[in-house]
Amino acid sequence: MRVADTIKELVMVRDLKRGDRLPAESEMIQSFGMAKSTIREAMRILEAQGLVETRTGPGGGSFVGEPSAERARALLGNYFYFKDVKFAEVYQLRRLLEPELVASLAGGLSEDQLEELELLAERFPTPPQTVEEARAYHIGSLEFHVRLASFAQNDLLGFVIGFLATTLSELTVSQGGAEHAAAALWRKGRLCRRHLLMALREGAPGEARKVMLEFMLAEEAMMLSQNAALRRRFVPG
Repeated sequence: MRVADTIKELVMVRDLKRGDRLPAESEMIQSFGMAKSTIREAMRILEAQGLVETRTGPGGGSFVGEPSAERARALLGNYFYFKDVKFAEVYQLRRLLEPELVASLAGGLSEDQLEELELLAERFPTPPQTVEEARAYHIGSLEFHVRLASFAQNDLLGFVIGFLATTLSELTVSQGGAEHAAAALWRKGRLCRRHLLMALREGAPGEARKVMLEFMLAEEAMMLSQNAALRRRFVPG
């Protein structure tokens, strides 16, 4: 790990960007005074973290990489595999963050962004009737929130909200009554999303915040009414 940290420091000192070439292996051996096996192990560690990309063939070599949001979410999700995270704890954060997100976006989204959100909001024109349809609706509804998060001007806020929504999408399990609760949530969600999109389009941050909080509270209550919980499993990356 010490050599891997040294390589990361080299990237910072030289202000290297994604796609910039890293020094050749022979140069690192000489500069760091380390064995070839040590350098290669450090590069494997950095590649696993998404910080290094290796290309083969003409013009190949090692280059600075940039971890994707998907990889970062998977790593963070796998960290929480070993924690006893409660469903209500996720919603505690969502209630705090998502109303502030939409308030910050009100009046600032492009027509293309608003149209994309409208398409996501209208994906399920009828309420779910079966457990399978309830599951599909739950995932589809969360995609709306993930896309909203991707429009955040605050990258950290957007990442955290996207992580929470993705976690719920991949790990939520319900124990009975899923289709009934989903039908009720469908009606509430459809109304709230329409009001939310209107507030976003008209530039009404207070109304956007109010509508999102109302929906967060309703969604949490309905999910908990069917004993929803987070299953423990590793998140695919």
